[in-house]
Amino acid sequence: MVNIENTNSLYDEDLRVAALTNYGILDTPDEDEFDLLVQVAAEICDVPYAFISLIDRNRVWHKSSFGSAPQEALRTESFCSLAINEDKLLFIPDTSEDERTKNWNSTTRKNGMAMYSGANLITPEGYRIGTLCVLDTKPKKLTEKQLTLLLGLARQVVSLIELRKRNRDFDAAMIKLQQIANEDVLTGLATRRALLDRLHIEADRIQRFSSSLTVVMLDLDHFKQINDRYDHAMGDMVLRAIGELILSNIRSVDIAGRYGGEEFCIVLPGTDLAGGLKFADTLRIAISEKLIEDNGRQVRVTASFGVATSETVIADRGEDLIRAADTALYDAKHSGRNRVVAAGF
Repeated sequence: MVNIENTNSLYDEDLRVAALTNYGILDTPDEDEFDLLVQVAAEICDVPYAFISLIDRNRVWHKSSFGSAPQEALRTESFCSLAINEDKLLFIPDTSEDERTKNWNSTTRKNGMAMYSGANLITPEGYRIGTLCVLDTKPKKLTEKQLTLLLGLARQVVSLIELRKRNRDFDAAMIKLQQIANEDVLTGLATRRALLDRLHIEADRIQRFSSSLTVVMLDLDHFKQINDRYDHAMGDMVLRAIGELILSNIRSVDIAGRYGGEEFCIVLPGTDLAGGLKFADTLRIAISEKLIEDNGRQVRVTASFGVATSETVIADRGEDLIRAADTALYDAKHSGRNRVVAAGF
């Protein structure tokens, strides 16, 4: 026999609501898979109404409905609020004869609900987050088989909710992995691979729209001396500070990445050589004036810059710009450091 006795099971309401909230299903749009399950429940039990009801703290919200009904209702006179006190299922063949429901407006109003059966949606952890329920406007006896199938369908609803959450968690994990793959952990800038991907996109764009594209390469001067004089922790602090400084000086359309070690690359779409040189020199001055502190230790650094633009370099997929800017950077290093050099000049 199906267990339909009221056991007055106790549960922690805060944990129950937290479990429901964690599924992220409240107030979501209709979904065909859930709609199909309520339709099957209504047809199996031969009733005009069936709902997937989720019991929030103060309301009952219907994820899916068969038969017209408000999207949500207060828990005050909710058959489903009674149902989640049961182990598995609540069956009231005649709501007008049940002491708990006979005076409810849901029962006494015109075309009120005269029969209710709700199978609990029980999470793997045992929390009752709602019901798969069927209702009729006239008293009705459901068979043992119908009640058993209703319980089975309720388990399918929970499985679908679980699958939906796993898919959501998987998508979030993939986004996080993508972020890890695209963002340098230490500096918060793009990784070399992510930077090159964006550079290729911008190089293709300038060929289509005859726009300008500038690449700025910069390398910190005498960075090895910082690690040797202090330690790698201080070196990491410097790299992190330079990453923050770069991010605070670029536009939303610009792409800044850690190209390797203490070398950085900044891609400036829609920027000509004059604009690139001005940007690089402004950043050069900001770096030289930046006082970096860590546990009472203070250090200042300078950087050398190389700038290349599509105005003077054929930007084939962008690599030519990087090579030209890197050559200019090499010239800046060997002509005194802490300076900006343009490619081809």
